[in-house]
Amino acid sequence: MNVRHSVLKNIGSVELVKDEKPKKVTSYFGVNTFNQAEMQKRVSKKTMDSFKLWLSEGKSINEKEADEIAEAMKNWAVERGVDFYAHWFQPMTGLTAEKHDTFLTFKGGKVIEKFSGSKLILGEPDASSFPSGGIRSTFEARGYTAWDPSSPAFISETALGKTLCIPCIFVSYHGYALDKKLPLLRSDEAISKAAVKLLKVFKKNVRKVVSTCGPEQEYFLIDKHYNNMRQDLMLTGRTLIGAPSPKGQQLEDQYFGSIKDRALNYMQEVCAEAYKVGIPVSTRHNEVAPHQYEFAPIFEESNLAADHNQMLMDIMKKVALRHDLVCLMHEKPFAGINGSGKHLNWSMADDQGNNLLNPGHSPQENLQFLAVLTAILRAVYNHADLLRASIAFAGNEHRLGANEAPPAIVSVFLGEQLTVILDTIEKGTKQKVSKQDIINLGVGKLPTINKDATDRNRTSPFAFTGAKFEFRALGSSQNISTPIMILNTIIADSLTYVAEQIEKQTKSKDLESAVMAVVTSLVKETKKIRFEGNNYAAEWVTEAAKRGLPNIAATYEALKAISKKDNIAIFEKLGVLTRDELVSRYHIWIEMYNTMLTIEANTLKEMVNANVVPSGLDYQSQLAKIVSELTQLKTSAGLKIDEAAYADMKDHLSEVTYKIYYVRKHTVAMAKLLEKAAGEEGPEKAETYFNELKPLMEHIRRHCDDLETVISDEHWDLPKYREMLFVM
Repeated sequence: MNVRHSVLKNIGSVELVKDEKPKKVTSYFGVNTFNQAEMQKRVSKKTMDSFKLWLSEGKSINEKEADEIAEAMKNWAVERGVDFYAHWFQPMTGLTAEKHDTFLTFKGGKVIEKFSGSKLILGEPDASSFPSGGIRSTFEARGYTAWDPSSPAFISETALGKTLCIPCIFVSYHGYALDKKLPLLRSDEAISKAAVKLLKVFKKNVRKVVSTCGPEQEYFLIDKHYNNMRQDLMLTGRTLIGAPSPKGQQLEDQYFGSIKDRALNYMQEVCAEAYKVGIPVSTRHNEVAPHQYEFAPIFEESNLAADHNQMLMDIMKKVALRHDLVCLMHEKPFAGINGSGKHLNWSMADDQGNNLLNPGHSPQENLQFLAVLTAILRAVYNHADLLRASIAFAGNEHRLGANEAPPAIVSVFLGEQLTVILDTIEKGTKQKVSKQDIINLGVGKLPTINKDATDRNRTSPFAFTGAKFEFRALGSSQNISTPIMILNTIIADSLTYVAEQIEKQTKSKDLESAVMAVVTSLVKETKKIRFEGNNYAAEWVTEAAKRGLPNIAATYEALKAISKKDNIAIFEKLGVLTRDELVSRYHIWIEMYNTMLTIEANTLKEMVNANVVPSGLDYQSQLAKIVSELTQLKTSAGLKIDEAAYADMKDHLSEVTYKIYYVRKHTVAMAKLLEKAAGEEGPEKAETYFNELKPLMEHIRRHCDDLETVISDEHWDLPKYREMLFVM
């Protein structure tokens, strides 16, 4: 019995301790967060009022108030068994980082616990080893973390200790953003100013608008023993080789199916851990592929939602290990079945709780809705390249354009009712709006638009799904801060444009006519970006090309949008990112792509040389021995052997021999290509990797997979798809 078969004995053998008295979620939700309710119990009214003013109007608290909040936060944490604190931030790796410091200090020869306002507000981690994209020199090690008061501090628990984590931004010595959070916060400021300006046109007394979102998180679970036997899963998060299982997702019996006990136990613990730190997980279910699942939260302000998604992914990975499972968040961990995405549901809300993408209940509200809607259409039409760049990275290259994900073509789906309304506005003619015959619509006469004014188009990369847009092209592993930041920025630019155009029109027209004039113009201008059909169909690729919509498959090509002069001007104008900060991100993301592909190629080379070829040679040797013995018996012993059977055995040996040869041939070619590419860097290297390395890796995979299907189980050591995807 080989090692692969022996692990079957351990699958699902982990013992779980059942809580005798399950608690109501409301009794412990947020118990490990220092939220405003907890702060209010522990600080003076004056300090609390100052803190709230800081959040609402940006008026910073003073040193004394900061000290009071820090002391309260420390006392709360220590009461719960915390002895270390950390500034928790999101560097350009896309992951999270933390440097732990103790509360302990000496005073008068005694050890005491102390935490000052200055330590709460500002930290100084070493920034030298974080990606900077050339924005600072390696020897310039100083970086600063600064407290983000809009995201509550939380306690991270392990079996033997607890740490207070304080969400922060991360900047260089010269003040450049080295993280994901600061640009997102800046973009929220930009969209608030732009939306407030537009709402004033409609006589709305609004002081602040926030973007809101709810990211759906897809993932796979496999047994830890199998994961640890595959270096590709351990090092890259995906299987670089592996023949598809005869049964995959063809029967469509996985989606929303009954959840296996082991997976459900895992989900139960993830939810419990998430609720403790205030993450509002609201949905869990089986996804389409075997062993694929999803969590989804309730909508929150975007900055908090981004933090919570990073926290949730961390919880998901840690809890999986407690159950002897591994949580895979790569966009395409298994070939031949669906990959995993992170559908970002996005909207806007004002400080009175009104959703700006809710059509409302009256024609006047519809007027505002149409202005916001067409502003978003303009943003996507003018800056589809930036949206494509926001989801461009190595993992997503495997997923975009496959049958489970939108193509690299960015388009907008609005649904039947809204499409009819916009087409009618464009033509200026009256017609019935929907099957419900809501109203005859003429320009200047608006219907009451249903809240669920559209079906869900699951093939569209950017679909209106009733009071929100769903940006479906995100990869499951990525930090959502960047896509939100880019969405906020381009929409803020368009909201400002629409407000200014309406103001110009009102000089000679009444408000309704002015709005309709601007809306009509934008409906015509942006029509090419709207598509109501099947985005997976080959016909759409042809149609999109006719419309002039770009279809950019390669990451290195998509990322060029980040450093375009016109795009940089928008970010700088709105104060979201400077030219240097944008260019640095371009270089970071290109380098990440190159590094990931290098790791994958070297891992594949190791697997071929250490696993695939030795297994093939062992089986080849066995076959050769059998053929040799048959030949000897036939020639020397005069044994009568059926010629067809004898020829078939020789053919089988030849088949295995040729497959081993082609695996080796392409692997040697890949090694030479890696040597050649070692002298390249940046986009030049990325182009080589996309056009030459990736196809070569696919050739190697195909021959490895062919070999796997003919080699006997006892000679193949790597866990197979049928085991990883159907044994739990």
